[in-house]
Amino acid sequence: MSRILILFAHPAFEKSRVHSQLLATIHGMQGVTVHDLYETYPDLNIDVRQEQGLLLQHDIILFQHPFYWYSAPAIIKQWQDLVLEHGWAYGRSGTALRGKRITNVISAGTKEEAYQADGWHQYPLADFLLPFRQTATLCNMQYLDPFVVYGTHQMDNTAISEHAISYKQFLENLRDR
Repeated sequence: MSRILILFAHPAFEKSRVHSQLLATIHGMQGVTVHDLYETYPDLNIDVRQEQGLLLQHDIILFQHPFYWYSAPAIIKQWQDLVLEHGWAYGRSGTALRGKRITNVISAGTKEEAYQADGWHQYPLADFLLPFRQTATLCNMQYLDPFVVYGTHQMDNTAISEHAISYKQFLENLRDR
C-alpha cells in the first residue's frame, strides 16, 4: 500500500463547499495524510526540514487546491521555492524524491469546456499545470493525471457529494496499486 501526502492549500477554506466535502469524505482514510499548509503556516514561515521529512515518508504527493488565476494559491509556490532545494530534490545529488508520484487535485469554477482552444480560457487545463509537470520531471518524479472538479460555481450539494465519492475512489486506486 502506497502512502499518500495531501498538501492542502485553500486561503478561504471556511467558504469552500467543494474542498470541505472532499476532505470530509476522506477523513481518517488509511494511508492518507492531509497536511493543511495555511493552517500549519499562517505566517508562511515554512519549516523546510519538517516538510522534507514528510515527503520522505510518503510515496505519492498531491497538491490539493482551488485553481486561482490559472495557478495554485501562493503558499504552494512558497512551499516549492523553499522545500524543493537543489541538492536535495533536484540537481546532481538531489535524488530524495526520485520515483515518487505527484499530481494536483483541483477545483475549477468553470466547466471543462471552458478549458479548450475555443473555450473561455483558450487553453486546456493541462497547459496551465505545465509548471507542476516540469517540476516533477526536474525532481525525477512521475506526474500523474490530475483529479479535477470542474464547474464548481454552479454545482449543487448532490454533485459535490458525487465528486467527493469519486475523489475517495481516486485515492484508493492510487494507494492500492
